[in-house]
Amino acid sequence: MIVVTGGAGFIGSAVVWRLNQMGIDEIIIVDRLGEGEKWKNLNGLHYSDIIHKDDFIDMILDDDIDFYIDSIIHLGACSSTTERDADYLLYNNFKYSQALAEYSIENHIRFIYASSAATYGAGENGYRDDELNSGKLRPLNMYGYSKQMFDMWVINNSLVDQVVGLKYFNVYGPNEYHKADMRSVVHKAFEQVMNEGKVKLFKSYNDKYGDGEQMRDFIYVKDAVDMTLYFYENREKNGIYNIGTGSARTWNDLVTALFKAVDKPVNIEYIEMPGYLKPKYQYFTEAELDKLRNAGYNNEITSIEDGVKDYVQNYLLKNEYLGW
Repeated sequence: MIVVTGGAGFIGSAVVWRLNQMGIDEIIIVDRLGEGEKWKNLNGLHYSDIIHKDDFIDMILDDDIDFYIDSIIHLGACSSTTERDADYLLYNNFKYSQALAEYSIENHIRFIYASSAATYGAGENGYRDDELNSGKLRPLNMYGYSKQMFDMWVINNSLVDQVVGLKYFNVYGPNEYHKADMRSVVHKAFEQVMNEGKVKLFKSYNDKYGDGEQMRDFIYVKDAVDMTLYFYENREKNGIYNIGTGSARTWNDLVTALFKAVDKPVNIEYIEMPGYLKPKYQYFTEAELDKLRNAGYNNEITSIEDGVKDYVQNYLLKNEYLGW
């Protein structure tokens, strides 16, 4: 079995979708479905069972797993960058990951986990995914710090040659619909364009960047999944890697691609940024991909224009999910 934690979530369900395309359906989904519509991400996908995340960690801690696990792809976490309950993030994003990693190593299970570009903070120490740089990073929010804590635990315990950590940058694409305020700007902007004919973007409060010229590394979910499963298929490759395009683009570029995809004129309104976000805002992110490329990943990466077009025209306009 392949265990995918967060398997009903955004990237997790996309990983299951791609595994199905590879002919693999012996998959255990670990997640909490709750009362929302995250379950729709699973509709049309093939898997063996679904286990509540609390039940699964109890099974791990009690050594009560009664099925063979080949790999754990650990994508489950609280991904809210505005979550203020530090104890919750400590348990959910750090302690939970620790327990899975220890179990995997003890039982010779392939372990791939999600880190985040939020670990890079304001980028003052660059975006290099090497161990020496990791200790210098200063995340801007508790979410980023919880991911940094686990990266450093892996590094300090000399486990980087036994597991794979993936620092996802700004991922967008189908199956993120349930994420409420944590949806990508593509999805939020699509709703604004269809309802109001315009997009609202935050003004810039940094002299280096004009309004809408703040830059992020936007990666289409299908590419993020391909990079993730590259490490599932190539088990001799270990370490912590950036998952991005390696090319920062502006918010203006992103929404311009959206307007083009729906064949509407560009109409952007720049609005004030909430005060609580100003000291925590990343004005620039760009994944350094040398380490990923040197590990042998050579696939072409989708441009913003092509990724947004596919997302909008094949999923958002049709109200469809991966696997439908």
